[in-house]
Amino acid sequence: MDVSSLNPIGQAAIQTLVSIVTPILLIALVVGVCMSFLQALTHIQEGALTFIPKMLSVFIGLIIMAPYILKKLTILTDHIVHAIITK
Repeated sequence: MDVSSLNPIGQAAIQTLVSIVTPILLIALVVGVCMSFLQALTHIQEGALTFIPKMLSVFIGLIIMAPYILKKLTILTDHIVHAIITK
């Protein structure tokens, strides 16, 4: 296995990382913006008011997306193992 064969593996790893992280970050972004909007409307400036709903929504999002994340990581692992065996 030489350096030139690592480029496709690195690209696949980065693409997998982006496809796994993007939905979770979007959930946190939407909840954060909604909570900030709510804080601006009510004039309540409490740090825990934004942190706790964001944390819960990300946790629920991770639970819901766990099969998708596992599938993507399994595909990436199979790709890496196949690339190591064939080279």
